[in-house]
Amino acid sequence: MQKRLLALAAVAATGLAQPAFAQVEVQWWHSMGGALGEWVNDLAKDFNASQKEYKVVPTFKGSYDESMTAAIAAFRAGNAPHILQVFEVGTATMMASKGAIKPVAEVMKEAGQKFDPAAYVPAVAGYYTAPNGQMLSFPFNSSTPVFHYNKDAFKAAGLDPNKPPTTWPEVALAAAKLKASGHKCPYTTSWISWTQLESFSAWHNTLFATKNNGFGGLDTRLAFNTPLHVRHIENLGNMAKQGLFVYKGRGNAADGTFVSGECAMMTGSSALYGNVKRNAKFAAGIGTLPYYPDVPGSPQNTVIGGASLWVMSGKKAPEYKGVAAFFAYLSQADVAAKSHQRTGYLPVTKASFEMTDKSGFYKENPGTDVSVTQMIRKTTDKSRGVRLGNFVQIRTIIDEELEGVWAGKKGAKEALDAAITRGNEQLERFEKTAKM
Repeated sequence: MQKRLLALAAVAATGLAQPAFAQVEVQWWHSMGGALGEWVNDLAKDFNASQKEYKVVPTFKGSYDESMTAAIAAFRAGNAPHILQVFEVGTATMMASKGAIKPVAEVMKEAGQKFDPAAYVPAVAGYYTAPNGQMLSFPFNSSTPVFHYNKDAFKAAGLDPNKPPTTWPEVALAAAKLKASGHKCPYTTSWISWTQLESFSAWHNTLFATKNNGFGGLDTRLAFNTPLHVRHIENLGNMAKQGLFVYKGRGNAADGTFVSGECAMMTGSSALYGNVKRNAKFAAGIGTLPYYPDVPGSPQNTVIGGASLWVMSGKKAPEYKGVAAFFAYLSQADVAAKSHQRTGYLPVTKASFEMTDKSGFYKENPGTDVSVTQMIRKTTDKSRGVRLGNFVQIRTIIDEELEGVWAGKKGAKEALDAAITRGNEQLERFEKTAKM
C-alpha cells in the first residue's frame, strides 16, 4: 500500500512539474545589431514576460540583404520564420512574392486583434499598403534622413552650435569653416541613394522615378537626371575635390565616423540617435535635411527608411495568433513611445507620438522631433516615397556610378545618366518577372 501511495505521489509531482500547456513559439528574424539589437531583444523579452501563451524568439540574421536572402531560401525549404524584418528597399519584392507572405491586416483580423491602419502614422502606413487599401506589413522601425552635427566641433570652428545649416549652400560654408579649424572630415553621408537622391527628390517635390516613384505601376522608370539632380551631385563632387565632403563608403559605413568624432557633419538615418546618445564623446545636434532654397515647393517632406515586419505564409493558426498578439503589443502607445525615444526611429502610431510630445521628451532632447516633423507634412504624388523592384541592385548601381564622381573620374550628368540606363534594365527585368 505504501509503495502504491509513493508511486501515485511521484506521478502527481511529475504532472505538477510540467506546464499546463506548451508555449507557442514565434520565430522572428531581424537585422538589428549593437544597441538596436539589444532593443529588439528587450522587446521580445518584455512581450514574453507580459503573457504566458506565446514566446517570441528573435534571431539576428546579418544585414538586411543577408536576412532577406536567408528567408527566401528558408521559405523554399519549408522552414521560414514567422516574422521577417525587411528593409523598405525590399517592399516591392515582398509585395510581388505571391504566396510567400500573409498580409498583416489579414493576420490581425483572423486573430481577432483590434487593428486600425488609421492609428499609424500615415506617411509610414501608406508606404506598406497595397493599392486595394490592405496593409501588407507591420511598420516596425521606420526612419528618415536627418542632419547630424557635432556641436563641439561647431564651437571650435566659430559656428553657432545651436544653428545647424538648413540649406546646401550653408552646409558648404560650414564645411569650409570646419576644415579651416583643422577638421579633416567636415561633412560625410551614409546611404548615398537614400539621402542624396531619393529623399533629396521628395524634399524638393520632384520625382526620383516615373509613375509616382513606382506607386503607379511596374512600368516605372528612373528620372533622377534632371538639372536639379545634376546640380546637386556636381556640388557634392566639387566639395569632395576641396576636402569638404569626404566619402566614407556604401550603406551606413559613414555612421561610425560621425559617432567617433572623425566627421563633424553628416546626413544619415534618424535612427543613428541611439548610437550617438550612447557612444559619442561630444555634444551632438540634429537638424533637418538641407535643401536648395531657390527650388519652388521645397522643402516638402522626406521619405521613409528603416524596415517593416512581414508575416510569412504556411504557418499554423495558433502561431499566427502569437504574431498578432506581438504586433498588438508593439502598437501599444507606451511601448511604441519608448521605442521611438530609445532609438530615434519614428513613432509607429499617432498615439505614441502624442504621448512622447506630452511627456516633454522633445523639449528635453532638442532635435529628436525633426524626423517626425519632416514626415508628418502632407505628401504629394512626387513625395510619398519610392517603391521599386530590384531596388537593392539599383542602389548598388547608383553607388558604383557616383563613386566615380567622388573620385573625380566622372562628371555628375555622365554618372547619373549611366545609373539610370543600368537601373532601368533592372526595372524592366523585375517587371517581366512580376508579370509571369
